[in-house]
Amino acid sequence: MAGDMAATTPPKVIFEHEGVFIHSNTEESDDQDSLISGFLRIVDKDGETFVEYKPLEDTVDLSNMLCACKDSSSVVEWTQRPHRPLDQQLSYETEWDMVNTVSFKRKVHTNGEGGSNHLNERNKWAFSFNVSELRTVTIKHEGWSYLIFCLRDDSTIPAIHFHQGGSQGFLDVLRKSVHLSESPDDKNILLVSTYNKAISLSFENLLDDSNYGLVQKFKKDPYTTTLGGFSKVTNYIFDAFRPTESECLQRPAEEVADILGELIPGLEINQQEEPGFEVITRVDLGTRPEVQRREPVMMEDWAKHQDSEGRVSNVPHLKHLIFKGGLCYAVRKEAWKFLLGYYPWDSTHEERKNLQKRKTDEYFRMKLQWKSVSEEQEKRNSRLRDYKSLIEKDVNRTDRNNKFYEGLDNPGLILLHDILMTYCMYDFDLGYVQGMSDLLSPILFVMENEVDAFWCFVSFMDQMHENFEEQMQGMKTQLIQLSTLLRLLDLAFWNYLEAQDSGYLYFCFRWLLIRFKRELYFQDVLRLWEVMWTGLPCQNFHLLVCCAILDSEKQKIMDRHYGFNEILKHINELSMKLDVEEILIKSEAIYLQLKNCKDLPHSVSEILGLNTVTESSTLETSEYSVLESPQISPRSAHRQDQACSNGHGLLQETSHNTCKVGFIS
Repeated sequence: MAGDMAATTPPKVIFEHEGVFIHSNTEESDDQDSLISGFLRIVDKDGETFVEYKPLEDTVDLSNMLCACKDSSSVVEWTQRPHRPLDQQLSYETEWDMVNTVSFKRKVHTNGEGGSNHLNERNKWAFSFNVSELRTVTIKHEGWSYLIFCLRDDSTIPAIHFHQGGSQGFLDVLRKSVHLSESPDDKNILLVSTYNKAISLSFENLLDDSNYGLVQKFKKDPYTTTLGGFSKVTNYIFDAFRPTESECLQRPAEEVADILGELIPGLEINQQEEPGFEVITRVDLGTRPEVQRREPVMMEDWAKHQDSEGRVSNVPHLKHLIFKGGLCYAVRKEAWKFLLGYYPWDSTHEERKNLQKRKTDEYFRMKLQWKSVSEEQEKRNSRLRDYKSLIEKDVNRTDRNNKFYEGLDNPGLILLHDILMTYCMYDFDLGYVQGMSDLLSPILFVMENEVDAFWCFVSFMDQMHENFEEQMQGMKTQLIQLSTLLRLLDLAFWNYLEAQDSGYLYFCFRWLLIRFKRELYFQDVLRLWEVMWTGLPCQNFHLLVCCAILDSEKQKIMDRHYGFNEILKHINELSMKLDVEEILIKSEAIYLQLKNCKDLPHSVSEILGLNTVTESSTLETSEYSVLESPQISPRSAHRQDQACSNGHGLLQETSHNTCKVGFIS
């Protein structure tokens, strides 16, 4: 498998990536979560290309990279260790506290007498093979990418896990030495074939007469020649080059892309495709339209949308008004119950009164369940005891600078505690996870009623449930979707992040987990949430909010050459420095830009739900334009919101919960 390692000239390292892991889940291993960390290289030795893996000087004992812990909601992310003697290993462990901070901790590993055994264990995971021996590469994803190499003698290399990103960079370099084509049977498997460097056919010779004429036509008028759109044309041409089982003598894909770029001015082809994802060739997104916000929905506006019995009429139009301007504080207490699904839009005053009575009885029955647990019972119920301990700890540090929750024995804190404990009875399997208090706090602040706040929180948690599940599949999915969107919107920035091992955008973790609750001032959180609860203008609008923030910060990140640590620190320090109205303006503009794109990739359409018909689609374009007036500045909107607060007295919330990043060297 290793091939002849002798070389007459020094080997040339073409690609190198540190922090690549082998999961050594072997029967011999006592630790089923032991990870082998090492370097993955592509090396040129006398004209032959080899793939090599060399473990670092110690193994790493980590849990699953995205494994939630209910006591701290921390996520162990990656380690990096300098070269030191085996008896004094030093590792840097990054711990992601999903809500509060990102910190870097130092741990010392002492191997003692077991050092030699450890060295032997480490060395057995090293491997090297000539790329000509490679038959297939299987790519899989579970929050990160991992590769499985199968050689032509049917032997399989242990899976290589890219916890810090970099799998795409590895494949890009590998493509320069071999041809990788998607298997017709499994899109996650790449078939490997080698290039015959003695044969170099020109681009014209690879095309037959009809295809060459098509290219010439596109060269003269690429925007009006019809073949189902620009991206389909490039897919069509690439399909012409895709080898059959008997045809493996082709130019590298990136070389074909360069030639196509010369033939068709303005054509850009993204070669960083991954199996399992749609290949995005060249998509002209067009210009980003101008967007204006409007004033918040006032009490009289809300009243106009209710009939004499209390049914809300013309709901799509009302939702558009809320999306464009939010709600005046005086309307929120009632409107949020509809937006969150506690009240049906078509219910009458009488029906809502009866519903509230039933829900009050149901709530206090569940509350009585945990209230009536004796000390002896609690001693024998570890889960309930753990939930209670976590809730008490988090409640005591949730929005304490807000007048609604400040001071000792504050009734707001008592209600916060009781609602969260009752939610444990409602959904005991999930129970309580750190961050849920952040989602409840604004709802209770607005409702000022224990029962209403509970059921609105239940509705919100129905949307957010997967974020807090132990496997965190919702978080993994959102991060992948966000990466897909950013890759389309700004490939250069996405490539930069990928080069800094930040392509999976884990620095956005807290944004997604608790919907920007720790990034904005309290009042701005209320505005953002009610806008997002309208479900407009598309599904997963919160991902476009992330894109809008990153779009505003990308130049600073790239110009200052921020690396992995600096990006983390910079994003965390954005807390309480963001303007919610500016973010909403840019987010909507990005949506309109994507919506107006004629050749939007199917994967992006799926993420945003643009292939489905929603109730808002009944609104005509002309009506949408009417909704954009009257227009006011973002600052005026904020002042208007304060003016209609009706003297609530709690609008002076200026809590600075800026998160700090600790660096331990």
